[in-house]
Amino acid sequence: MEQLCPRFEKAMQLFGKRWVGLILYELLNDAKRFSEIEAALPISGRLLSERLKMLEQEGMVERKVYSEFPVRIEYVLTEKGAALQPAIQNIRQWSEHWITQEEVDETIANKE
Repeated sequence: MEQLCPRFEKAMQLFGKRWVGLILYELLNDAKRFSEIEAALPISGRLLSERLKMLEQEGMVERKVYSEFPVRIEYVLTEKGAALQPAIQNIRQWSEHWITQEEVDETIANKE
């Protein structure tokens, strides 16, 4: 039996964390402020902050601070994070083909 690649295992642990894929998806097209990401996803501010810090530490997201008044902070994908665009787009396409509306509705109902 083939041994699991440690790099692949680390990648799957990272992407397996809740909201990571959706946060990266939100940042694919352009930089966003914290409040924009928070408004786009049903995630608490505390958890979003935690995930963004983790993605910064992983070198996938950069936090840009602009010296304006008031101070403006944006999050943008680094080259490492942007390199995931084809994989994220493939998952989106797969979901459109294989995930039914009934499955989506069931997931939503289970959250309520």
